Amino acid sequence: MAGPLSHIRVLDLSRIMAGPWSGQILADLGADVIKVERLGEGDDTRRWGPPYLAAADGSRTQESGYYLSVNRGKRSVEVDIATPEGREVVVALARTADIVLENFKVGTLARYGLGFDDLKAVNPRLIYCSITGFGTTGPRKSEVAYDFMIQAMGGLMSVTGERDDLPGGGPQKVGVPIVDIMTGMYATVAVLAALARRAETGEGDFVDIAMLDVSVAMLANQAMNYLVSGTAPIRRGNRHPNIQPQDVFAVADGHLVLAVGNDEQFRRFAEVLGCPEWSGDARFATNAARVTHLDILHPLICERFLTQPLAHWLAALGAAQVPCGPINTVPMVFEEAQIKHREMLRELPHPLAGTVKQVVSPMRFANAPLAFDRAPPLLGEHTAEILAELGLAGEVAR
Repeated sequence: MAGPLSHIRVLDLSRIMAGPWSGQILADLGADVIKVERLGEGDDTRRWGPPYLAAADGSRTQESGYYLSVNRGKRSVEVDIATPEGREVVVALARTADIVLENFKVGTLARYGLGFDDLKAVNPRLIYCSITGFGTTGPRKSEVAYDFMIQAMGGLMSVTGERDDLPGGGPQKVGVPIVDIMTGMYATVAVLAALARRAETGEGDFVDIAMLDVSVAMLANQAMNYLVSGTAPIRRGNRHPNIQPQDVFAVADGHLVLAVGNDEQFRRFAEVLGCPEWSGDARFATNAARVTHLDILHPLICERFLTQPLAHWLAALGAAQVPCGPINTVPMVFEEAQIKHREMLRELPHPLAGTVKQVVSPMRFANAPLAFDRAPPLLGEHTAEILAELGLAGEVAR
């Protein structure tokens, strides 16, 4: 396979979202990612539907949209790690792997002889990444976690959603499993950093990634706003806490998102709205002043935006290089000319459906282009192939 990691093998013992997301990134980058799944059951997300992929004959497959979103480019092998034969398969894979990804409860794999110390004994260069809800240490280390609850516990939901005193007010989760996704991203960065260190030292490493830690790290400016001021951030709907004007605004026939980022952009914005005097008004001339006097500025902007339709404002603001955009539905995203040009949506060959659509990696390399030619695997699709590579009998996994 093409890609900058075409020399790397990943043993993916993870399931659900965070670990498989990391594995998919590594697969997109060219790594040989072998997904080990429970015999006869597979990854839990295979059953997280509907919707399910339609087969070429119109019947429904057992490939859920959720599963298909995080397992592209991998090979699947079915094993029962509770059996000596299944453990033998995983150990054999670990001998040839560079990276292990796992997200079992703390201590589970060690009970099967597949913990870090066990696999390090057969491959000292192994980079072993454990992804859990709360980490491998601490009072909550043994607890199970899901993205939704971690969004709540990590503070993200306290700053997401409309104010309590406004219609629709109250805490909201992000519309995609953002903590899972970012945990997968952090895991990927960590194992690649460990690979770089291994190239210098020859040593493997143990990487401990906790979803709750990631959620706290993601608070970013909101956390620092609190730490420097002592004031807890609040939910502000679509209003940015530090930069204004940034919000969703109603126009004559819909809505647009405005993201003014500096004083020069605000000057151009005021001119487009026919209110050039705003940029000379001490209440609005600087970003700090606009944040302070937003309750005055916001209604003035709302009044002007309602005078023209969306197309007018997008064209006028775009010509003035003021950042703004429509609120696209998911179908509209894939009709966006820029997304089509960047080929973010591809069709990969699939053994049951003929082809399956995939939203591919956003990474682009000039000297090591990525290839997208392997669909998310069927359960156990590559078991025989992988066992043959390992020199093990076909019945070993069962």
